[in-house]
Formats: sequence, C-alpha cells, structure tokens
Amino acid sequence: MEFLQPPGWARPRGYSNGVAASGRLVCVSGMIGWDGQGVFHTDDFAGQVRQALQNVVEVLAEAGARPEHIVRMTWYVVDKKEYVGAYKEVGAAYREIIGLHFPAMTAVQVTALVEDRARVEIEVTAVVADA
Repeated sequence: MEFLQPPGWARPRGYSNGVAASGRLVCVSGMIGWDGQGVFHTDDFAGQVRQALQNVVEVLAEAGARPEHIVRMTWYVVDKKEYVGAYKEVGAAYREIIGLHFPAMTAVQVTALVEDRARVEIEVTAVVADA
C-alpha cells in the first residue's frame, strides 16, 4: 500500500489524499451505530461512530482483513455540526479501533439515513495484499 502525497502539498490531518494498493478487494457496506443484532445502544454521535467502526472491523475480519488494509472510507453524517463537535471523541474511538492508519476519506452530510436512529454510516474499501 502506498499513501499518495503530492510534493509541496500540506499533509492532511486524519486521512490521506490517496492510496494505491493491489491485492484482494474487500468492500464493506455502510455500517451504522447498531450492534450485530440490529440494536442501538446509544444515540450519542461518538458512541454510534465507535459501534460503526467496530462493525467495520468485524466484517473485515470475515475476509481475513484488518484495519490497516483499509484504503478508503466514506462517512455519511446527518448533522455536520454534530460531527465536528464530536471530533475529539470520534478521534479517540478511531485511534482505538482503527489505529494510526489514515486511508483516503470522504465525509458528507446527508438529509437522512435509512435507519431513523442512525447518526452516521461508514462505508469501507480494503485491499489485502497478495501473499
């Protein structure tokens, strides 16, 4: 995996401008803040991020992938201010679950998610290098 940083560009914080990788492609559907049984345990934004990231890691494991194999993440949030206001807690959850691995990322505000209680949905693409 190669992180793409054009010369002279300011280094982004918390993500990479781009990632080049080759190997087995693993796509994880958008994960929200409920557990594996479809039960929400919190309406707190950072708490839902924590659960969604844990869900991502569990799905990746089914493919023999780990967080460091993630090359792209897309975050869909229903409230940009809520997301920005939770940066500290979200960052802590991210580092705890994903680690110090910062793939290409996009975050967008959407008017709603399909599940009414969901505050965030995180979609992931990972690449597991060929053996």
